Amino acid sequence: MRFSLFRRQPDPDRIEVAHAGTLYPVSVKRRATARRLTLRVSQATGEITLTLPERVDFATGRVFAEKHGGWIAARLAKRPQGVAFEPGAVVPLRGVPHRIVHWTRVRGVTRATLSAEGEPIIAVCGEAAHVARRVTDFLRREALADLEKAVCTHTAVLGIPARKITLRDTTSRWGSCSSKGHLSFSWRLILAPALVLDYLAAHEVAHLKEMNHSHRFWALTHKLCPRTEEAEAWLKRHGASLHGYG
Repeated sequence: MRFSLFRRQPDPDRIEVAHAGTLYPVSVKRRATARRLTLRVSQATGEITLTLPERVDFATGRVFAEKHGGWIAARLAKRPQGVAFEPGAVVPLRGVPHRIVHWTRVRGVTRATLSAEGEPIIAVCGEAAHVARRVTDFLRREALADLEKAVCTHTAVLGIPARKITLRDTTSRWGSCSSKGHLSFSWRLILAPALVLDYLAAHEVAHLKEMNHSHRFWALTHKLCPRTEEAEAWLKRHGASLHGYG
């Protein structure tokens, strides 16, 4: 007697969903822990992801995605428009709109200042080709300085030091804390109001003592940052828009 073993063919990594004459690329992922089909559009990156549970066949997943073409189009339409770091663009710094100005006849470092008319600006010197990089570098420096100050304030209250602070450009989370006491933050927090950056610093510092999201953790976070709920509400409403800059 012979037995045949049939193995499921690997799923394609990507499919296309058509709607109103437009083709939308959709990444396909299969997860053993998934309990149902899900379709997600990242408001930060615009990436579309179809997640399949182990017991759902690929054909069923494709039909599911194709039936939601209109939903995909609507979600993408709600994404904020991107803003390039170029002269004339308006970029928030600590929540305050600043216009990028290229000073061609002045030497110096990139800095936030006021124009002759009193308008907040980010003044960039040097060659035009380097404006975007200089603005990004400036914002990262400002973010690190603000985060180091906020973390220092909160760790002094907690009595537990942070071993390291790094900046990243993540789309899935604004900050993280490792078991070794290393804190990591998105540099884009410098674009948000100062309250939001302070809250994220308090949130990750609280993890130095409570590596969870228990009631004790949230009580500690509220102690370090009494305006936690206000900051969370701002992130929920406006957080995705921060990824559109640069």
